[in-house]
Amino acid sequence: MHLLVINSGSSSIKFSVFATGEPSPQSLFEGEVSGIGSGHATFAFNDVSKNKQKPAGIKAEDPVKAIGKVVEAISSPSVPAIDAVGYRVVHPGAKLHSHVRIDDQVLHDLDEAVLFAPLHDPSAIRIIRQTMARFPSIPHFACFDTIFHQTMPEVATAYPIPSRYREQGVRRYGAHGLSCESIVEQMRDAGAAIPPRMAIAHLGSGCSVTALMDGRSIDTTMGLTPTGGVVMGTRPGDLDPGLVLYLLRQQTGDRNQSFDAVEQLLNHDSGIAALSGLPNDMRSTRKAAAEGNVSAQLAIAVFTRSVRKAIGSFSWLMGGLDAIVFTGGIGEHDTQSRSEILAHLQPLGIHMEEKLNVAEKNEGEGPIQLISASESKTEILVMPAKEDWMIAIHLQRMLVNH
Repeated sequence: MHLLVINSGSSSIKFSVFATGEPSPQSLFEGEVSGIGSGHATFAFNDVSKNKQKPAGIKAEDPVKAIGKVVEAISSPSVPAIDAVGYRVVHPGAKLHSHVRIDDQVLHDLDEAVLFAPLHDPSAIRIIRQTMARFPSIPHFACFDTIFHQTMPEVATAYPIPSRYREQGVRRYGAHGLSCESIVEQMRDAGAAIPPRMAIAHLGSGCSVTALMDGRSIDTTMGLTPTGGVVMGTRPGDLDPGLVLYLLRQQTGDRNQSFDAVEQLLNHDSGIAALSGLPNDMRSTRKAAAEGNVSAQLAIAVFTRSVRKAIGSFSWLMGGLDAIVFTGGIGEHDTQSRSEILAHLQPLGIHMEEKLNVAEKNEGEGPIQLISASESKTEILVMPAKEDWMIAIHLQRMLVNH
């Protein structure tokens, strides 16, 4: 069977075609529409067995136009017919508790879940509806970024607020669960032992740190929504609740406009980009910092300090760390961020080997790159986040049960 996996963000759609198989599905084609709605969108689609082609400019003013390009690509005679579609959805809301086949009731529940992830869920739902309309005769499944964190104990998920809100599903859900689960699955796939006490730092435009015991999530930095936790590209991470009230009081106009303005500020106009005054791109921020831009230097320092604090607190929580894994666009590729995040953690037995940190990874070495020093009590690893592959694994499992 052949599976289409769609991993959509607020302005991009990554998609992959997998063939089912053992021990796990194999990727055949990969593509991406990026810059949706920006006026300079690009499109790429590649057979993984051939050399990658450079992205080409396209018109994609909204997710509907973008998914049209995806459907056009996978309808090519060179691509096998699709037997099922799986979607990454950031938040399932309070009513959905597992990865699920999509029907009308699930779509209704997803519409209600927009309150929990207003930055991510609306475009994902539009893409789901469009794709289901174009492939009406095959099953469609939603895979959620929160499910992996359902192993967190209540002491880690409960907010100290009145019970009437907790009964509505207001709790800490976490995110980046598919990424974290893919790290654990890759370790198993490579025959590596699962570290008993592990912290996974998923660092990209969105960032989180997750604490795992024996491969199971016990705590994570994100909360009810993907806006909290460590500092991110355009999101502030954790804030004093009183600051949110202050921001609301500063708004003029009617109540709904005030909420919309603050939501825009917290999801799109904060974080590293707000501190630096630059676009949300770590490479350009690093370049500016190296050239003496004080705002860029502050933004990077605030970001790396927040991640360091999270790793340190989880080390304390679990009585030490057997492994730290860096993943995501920044975590996997930004050697400076890794070095700065781990600075001053030597008293916890965490020592990085700088030569290994900056060394180029050779193809064929497998997914696990070790960058810790020989004297380190904690292994420091760099691994790719393989969310699409993880979704394909869940699809393969669910199709057996359906």
